[in-house]
Amino acid sequence: MSASPARPLVPEWLAVPADANALAPEVWPAGSRRDRDGVLTLSGIPATTLRAQFGTPLYVLDEDEVRARAREVREAFAAAAARHGAQARVYYAGKAFLSTEVVRWVTAEGLAVDVATGGELAVALAAGADPARIGLHGNNKSVAELERAVTVGVGSVIVDSPLEIERLAAVAERHGVVQSVLVRVNSGVHAETHDFLATAHEDQKFGFALEAAPAAVARIRALPSLRFLGLHCHIGSQIFGTAGFAESAARLVEVHAELLAGGDVPLLNLGGGFGIAYTTADDPTPIAELAAGIVDAVAAQCAQHGIPVPTLAFEPGRSIVGRAGVTLYEVGTVKPVRVSDDLERVYVSVDGGMSDNPRPALYGADYSARIASRASDAAPALVRIVGRHCESGDIVVDAEYLPGDVAPGDLVAVPATGAYCFSLASNYNYVPRPPVIALAGGRARVIVRGETIDDLLARDAGIRLTEGTE
Repeated sequence: MSASPARPLVPEWLAVPADANALAPEVWPAGSRRDRDGVLTLSGIPATTLRAQFGTPLYVLDEDEVRARAREVREAFAAAAARHGAQARVYYAGKAFLSTEVVRWVTAEGLAVDVATGGELAVALAAGADPARIGLHGNNKSVAELERAVTVGVGSVIVDSPLEIERLAAVAERHGVVQSVLVRVNSGVHAETHDFLATAHEDQKFGFALEAAPAAVARIRALPSLRFLGLHCHIGSQIFGTAGFAESAARLVEVHAELLAGGDVPLLNLGGGFGIAYTTADDPTPIAELAAGIVDAVAAQCAQHGIPVPTLAFEPGRSIVGRAGVTLYEVGTVKPVRVSDDLERVYVSVDGGMSDNPRPALYGADYSARIASRASDAAPALVRIVGRHCESGDIVVDAEYLPGDVAPGDLVAVPATGAYCFSLASNYNYVPRPPVIALAGGRARVIVRGETIDDLLARDAGIRLTEGTE
């Protein structure tokens, strides 16, 4: 985001807070509080207790928040579809955050699961997810991945290219299976988002151009081992408002209506990409309003074409798990840097960084932060929270106001890290990935074990791990 001319290093949206300890409710999990000592509590558990028990960096995930959000999304789309005599399915987009526990939470709340690789499929199956309620995505699925999907009974494979249609048909025929498929198409609608997150351009790796869809569907219908379910489209990520979805739906319904002349088209999948608040500048559309706006737009288009509203499917991920996550770090060094004659920025270095959250480096993503181990009445200071990696772009929070007495040993919490932080984490600079802790009912438990240096060394085939090994 652009900076103010009067404050060239400060984003326009970032105001000096009246209280640098305050927790913006739209950004933090609903169960976030400060106790009488000023310590941040998450689901009733002090952040300092979590640090003492599990160390830092630490991914913290509020199970109740994930479950509540999953129910809210499912109920919102079901109610919106029911007003038009239709049904809605909600798939949890596993790429946002995937573990066996999270799969169990969302499936218990009535969601299906969307996976994009054989590894993600393996996690969903290990969690006990019903294969018939799994959708498999991917622009380059291997034969082995297709074999696995077909043999376990995955409910739908979203085909992405003419070659994949033939490849999947051959696999299904070999196993005597009729595999249900959707055709991923590009509606040509570009949601207002980062270029790397926009996935509905014609000139990109995913899917078929909209005008190519009828030929792809005709080929699928001609193959006895495949069953055509419908069209799929995803217009981008971190989207606010319904305008982009409505425009995309209008184009999809036109092709959907055309395809009905050749046979059943029971499903229309409009993807996900619903945004959340990372900072107080973000204003995401409430899910009930979002669901009503999208479904009403589809229904209006169907009415114009004189066709019934099909079963509608959606694939939210970030909007279910994003706000439920908080990452805890410990401050290592604090360094004031004079950046102009009248402005000083404080560099706050923490014990994590781009290995546990690469989104700021990848997308220029903005985050918020608060001191979690105490409250302070010190005047707010402009800070940049940076990681420990050997990269100048290793930024966790580009610009934030924290109490000016932030010091080594302080615990810093970064909210809204439930989506695409753990999923994108790496071992850059040979830093082990942190554990993931789930909170529920006043208890904390490990749901993904953190790595150790020994874990990393164990993968290096050049290391002799046993004395005397020849």
